[in-house]
Amino acid sequence: MHALSVNRCRSVSVNQSSSRNREFRPALDAIAAALGLTLREAMVGTPEQIERSLREAKEAGAAGINVLSSALLFALRGQIIKLAAELGLPAIYQWPETADEGGLIAYGPSLRGAFRQVTTVVDKILRGAKPGDIPVEQPTRFSLVINLKTASTLGLTVPPLALLRADRAIE
Repeated sequence: MHALSVNRCRSVSVNQSSSRNREFRPALDAIAAALGLTLREAMVGTPEQIERSLREAKEAGAAGINVLSSALLFALRGQIIKLAAELGLPAIYQWPETADEGGLIAYGPSLRGAFRQVTTVVDKILRGAKPGDIPVEQPTRFSLVINLKTASTLGLTVPPLALLRADRAIE
């Protein structure tokens, strides 16, 4: 078993499906540099590109992958989770529900919560509010979910401090 730790990582692959996430790249680069990591970016738009990018990440020695938030990557999360497990690549996802489906770690706002926010806005519009008068709302609650079963399958030990910080651990 290996400890789930940045100390073991030297290269991390960042998978995304749109340039929308490019705004986050400077922050990712700064954090990576501070931790002595190398980031490898993979732009993907098809299931075949996802498979190729994960296999290339593994061959390049990536110690893990960060699957950024996008409709495409969320829609294809089952393929990503399965292939990451087959390749022995630890992965972090942006929607907590992904950990329930077998992803190792997920950190972000709840998809259900996001849909609740959308329905609240739609309700206001249907009741006569002008869309331009409705303030834009950002998620206010983020959850860290760790899938211990996946960690065990990958031969990883989750540090106790990470478990203490997690909102939920899946056994």
